[in-house]
Amino acid sequence: MTNCIFCKIRDGEIPSKFVYEDDYCFAINDINPKAKKHILVIPKAHVESLNHVEDSLLIANLFEAIKKINKQENITHFKTHINTGASAGQEVMHLHIHILAN
Repeated sequence: MTNCIFCKIRDGEIPSKFVYEDDYCFAINDINPKAKKHILVIPKAHVESLNHVEDSLLIANLFEAIKKINKQENITHFKTHINTGASAGQEVMHLHIHILAN
């Protein structure tokens, strides 16, 4: 996907500091945080939304990453949020999971 902001961040075309990275995903701080800690966990593979996931291992890998990020960031109480589709609030059409913690 050539015009995806998350793909451009992944590829280094848009500079960003990764909070976390592994073989399957990366995580960045949200530029418009809705909580004291607001981290986006983004798969490296371009997947438009939760409706487009073809390999359930991707979801398992993302949630394993969330556990590691929360431990690294000393987050014990949090919520996760996935917007699926523009009418549900998805602004970037690349699957991502929000970690929100105060």
